[in-house]
Amino acid sequence: MAENSGKRGLKHVFKGINFHLAFAITAIALGSAFQHGYNTGVVNSPQEIIKTWIAEVKTNRTGIPHTANDMTDLWAWAVAIFCIGGIIGGSLVGLIADRFGRKGGLLLNNIFVVLTVIFEGFSKMAGSYEMIIVGRLFIGINAGLNAGITPMYLGEISPMHLRGAVGTVYQLIVTISILISQVLSMDKVLGTVEQWPLLLSLTIIPAIFQCLTLPLCPESPKFLLLNRGKDVDAQRGLVWLRGTNDVYDEMEEMRNEAESIKLTQRVTMKEIFVNPALRIPLIISLMVMLAQQFSGINAVMFFSDAIFRMAGLNTTASQSATLGVGAMNVVMTFVSLILVEKCGRKTLLLFGFCAMVIDTALLALCLAYADSSSAAAYFSIALVIMFVVVFATGPGSIPWFLVSELFNQSARPIATSIAIAVNWGANFIVSYSFLPLKELLDTNVFVLFAIIQALFALFIWKKVPETKNKTIEEISSMFRQISYQ
Repeated sequence: MAENSGKRGLKHVFKGINFHLAFAITAIALGSAFQHGYNTGVVNSPQEIIKTWIAEVKTNRTGIPHTANDMTDLWAWAVAIFCIGGIIGGSLVGLIADRFGRKGGLLLNNIFVVLTVIFEGFSKMAGSYEMIIVGRLFIGINAGLNAGITPMYLGEISPMHLRGAVGTVYQLIVTISILISQVLSMDKVLGTVEQWPLLLSLTIIPAIFQCLTLPLCPESPKFLLLNRGKDVDAQRGLVWLRGTNDVYDEMEEMRNEAESIKLTQRVTMKEIFVNPALRIPLIISLMVMLAQQFSGINAVMFFSDAIFRMAGLNTTASQSATLGVGAMNVVMTFVSLILVEKCGRKTLLLFGFCAMVIDTALLALCLAYADSSSAAAYFSIALVIMFVVVFATGPGSIPWFLVSELFNQSARPIATSIAIAVNWGANFIVSYSFLPLKELLDTNVFVLFAIIQALFALFIWKKVPETKNKTIEEISSMFRQISYQ
């Protein structure tokens, strides 16, 4: 009975998916989210090899040997500048998405990928570590734009009952690409002294894929109708995406939204902060983005290798275990794709953060005794895996598309710009401050994360609305009513 119920739930989630829509989702997400994930994980394993090369380059230039601390600081900037690029790209989302459209913006964004490959791929040949840093900045800008435009585009082309599931695809591709980068960057594959430039250059492949496939897909029908007033083109695009001429109800819904937008002033940066009907969903969007990054996921993923070594695993075994964690992240993100339309956004966010509070507190306790107790060390491994599982069920994927659901067409681009820039800013803060915090607090750093998670769980419970199966106009109307109270 339970098995039949599960099958019915699965059929409900994927009802409305046809070849054209699936093709468009693949072209949009694979060519963009892949850049985000791959370039997040690709520099982790070969970092010692690249740092050694950088030291050799600097020594050859100056004739002065450089200390390990010098190289660590330089490498920290080479890694962190990816997040700075993300902040820049995120800030440009509204401008690019409105000026060039969702489809046009994604296609133009691949220019940054080409520039990245030129700088990173030829850095060793040119004997210039500065080219790696510039390349990381360019690919960060690309990832920041992708993180805003892609969920926006996916949300606008998906049927209402699939908005959550389709929006989760972005995070699913991110987790898959992180796992692929981990596999390819192993020292037995491409993470070698000779091949690391090729490893960095492989980011061109998804860009080529997108440039070949995305031109075959239509622009967002909502963008065409609400932003450009092209009713016929919007209907033609919607017919292509739905695989049927029966799109009357959706077109009427978009026309009603267009009429509603005409009655309001054009949304500006000032307006989104001053107008309570816009400020409330913006605060929710920003808090959810901060919650995702300050949850401690990056710290747990960073610390996982060390935790596995504490449990007695050798270097090779700990790397394999880390790959296992990455694979679990992919599997659970796929599960969340199904659950998000069955359980709802708020439920999964609340469950994820409450479970992380318990998991992180127990992890801090187990790590404190991991050196002296093998049982505590093995429990630490299980808790790391469980953390990834509960993070992937909601907190990992929902923030990326929730902002697109909370705003109407006129406010969505500028709200997305702000939210994505804040997300990347928080990512930068966590990435850059984790090691100093760990030095200061040791394993108690996870107690700090548990407290932060608890505060965000309380905010989600009190303030985040459920958007499942609600039209954009219904959601906007809800915030207008709240603002008048």
